[in-house]
Amino acid sequence: MGLEKFNPSLATHDLIQDLKWTPALRDAFAASEASVLDRYALRPDERRAIEARDFRALYDMGLHPYLGGQLARLIFGNEAGKGATVAVNKLVESLQGKGAVG
Repeated sequence: MGLEKFNPSLATHDLIQDLKWTPALRDAFAASEASVLDRYALRPDERRAIEARDFRALYDMGLHPYLGGQLARLIFGNEAGKGATVAVNKLVESLQGKGAVG
């Protein structure tokens, strides 16, 4: 999962950064993920990978390695007491090819 596959043109990068820095967008994403995804120029395979929680596919498309963990925490939470354990486990399951992790 190095930078050799990094593709800076993926709209997923913008989505993740916007989710990180915009609480109202995170709330909108939690309420209606599809409506937030509609705001971004995601390739069809990017969108399917996000919806399926297929981080491996996103990395294969060129997602920056750092941002996969960020997206996992945004999707699966980073609650007090649990930390990012659930998010990390879901990310690792996807990277190991264990199917949909939603």
